[in-house]
Amino acid sequence: MTIRKEVQVRPGVEADLDALTDLYNHFIRETAITFDTEPFTPEQRRPWLVSHPEDGPHRLLVAQDSQDGGTGRILGYATSSAFRPKAAYATSVEATVYCAPDAAGRGIGTLLYKALFEALADEDVHRAYAGITMPNEASVRLHTRFGFEPAGVYAEVGRKFGAYHDVAWFEKKL
Repeated sequence: MTIRKEVQVRPGVEADLDALTDLYNHFIRETAITFDTEPFTPEQRRPWLVSHPEDGPHRLLVAQDSQDGGTGRILGYATSSAFRPKAAYATSVEATVYCAPDAAGRGIGTLLYKALFEALADEDVHRAYAGITMPNEASVRLHTRFGFEPAGVYAEVGRKFGAYHDVAWFEKKL
């Protein structure tokens, strides 16, 4: 695994919305990794973006290739989002990472999660959870490397592309 030093990790901003929407829509159209089934427009995705400010427990970090012909292409992103809407869940977050298909296996997810969990270190967050549509060995390896432990499996919880999919849940003490 090679992490290029030309990759910059920074908070996601409004100017990233189109690229982030395109990246996520790839996973909607091509995979069962997300259970969204219809692609989003950037305007539909805007509430998600603004729910991740630069500080606090709900973050959005992007990995940007500063060597990609000067365009600064988004290679991936990681978020810590509200786990559930009820107040007692406030110290729990759901962690997610998505990498552009051509950036997979380059250490981008590792770089993003390292920065995300460093950013969360001083926040009032007790646990991070991650739901992984199975099978997804690369995601399981990434989460395990960051100290996530299996918490259970929701069997056949989602149906996409005519098949039922399990979601394995992992948790990490922060």
